[in-house]
Amino acid sequence: MGAGRLILTTALVRPCLSLSGVSEMASLDEGLQALEEVHGALVNIISSDSAEMLRKAVDKQRLIWEHFHQTEKTASQLVSELMQAEERVAQKVLDAQQEKNRGLGELERLEKELWGAASHNDKLGAEVDFLQKELEALKETEKEMQHLQEEIDEDTTVVIPSAVYKAQLYHNVTKIKWDHGAEPHILRGVHYGADIATPINFDTTQQSETFVSNYLWSLVSTEW
Repeated sequence: MGAGRLILTTALVRPCLSLSGVSEMASLDEGLQALEEVHGALVNIISSDSAEMLRKAVDKQRLIWEHFHQTEKTASQLVSELMQAEERVAQKVLDAQQEKNRGLGELERLEKELWGAASHNDKLGAEVDFLQKELEALKETEKEMQHLQEEIDEDTTVVIPSAVYKAQLYHNVTKIKWDHGAEPHILRGVHYGADIATPINFDTTQQSETFVSNYLWSLVSTEW
């Protein structure tokens, strides 16, 4: 019965000893060797029927069991410490993983902000290009307006007065008042002579320019 209990206890403790170190394994090996010696002594006692040998064997077995229990207690303590160390390491790994996840989340957020800023910059760049083109177009329009204003100024100060003068001179010389509401191919008006007003009505598609010109000059008085 004692040998069976010893074997069972040894089987349960041996995995723990593999975690505690080489020194505890050696201690258990010594205990097993001592138990084997006790077993041999018991065999000798049974065969020799010696009370002294039995007492010594019992004392030795008691010492061995005390040593064995102490070793088992030490091994259990080492296993407990190892489990606590594993829990601490697991917690550190969990904390590190959580910190890594937070770092990855922050990195993803920064990447999104970067892409958003790049897209915003591209949009601003496109708007700047558009406004630059609009500015160039406005500059060209301003140049055209300035050129047109110069032409208007020239017409106002030179061309129009000259045309008015020529029209007045032409009217004074020819005494003809034209009907500017007539059709484009109809030349219509009135010549105011000294004694009589002569109507003018020509279809330019039917009469040549030479004929019309000669007729009009014939109406002009040669007396100045």
